[in-house]
Amino acid sequence: MTVLPNSRDFLVCQGQPNATYSWAPVTTPFPPNGKWLSYGPEITLHGEGFRNPNLSSGDWTAIPQDPATACSAEQVTVVRAGVLAPPQVSGAGPGEQLSFQVLPKLFTIALTGNCLWTTTSAFGSLW
Repeated sequence: MTVLPNSRDFLVCQGQPNATYSWAPVTTPFPPNGKWLSYGPEITLHGEGFRNPNLSSGDWTAIPQDPATACSAEQVTVVRAGVLAPPQVSGAGPGEQLSFQVLPKLFTIALTGNCLWTTTSAFGSLW
């Protein structure tokens, strides 16, 4: 999946009968997705600390889609009702793969870089 720069329109990559792929709009809410593509502009997603999360907490990997790209994730978690923790940033150098944990009770995560983000395991809801 990805989100357009307006931060409201989500797209899912779908296989076609002729073995090609294309982007198609998806309506919200949708189940949390385990693969996301950020392609330049920052995309902000909601986690399990938000109603209708876009992704699940757990182990994730970001793979740069070109050697000049640096993948970075800035996470904000819920401490308690109405209180958010300070942002936590994970990043890698240009062309380097990034492995990190999407935190439990995630409120938002901002993903940057031309990167493919994939979950390698999910904690599931810890509420």
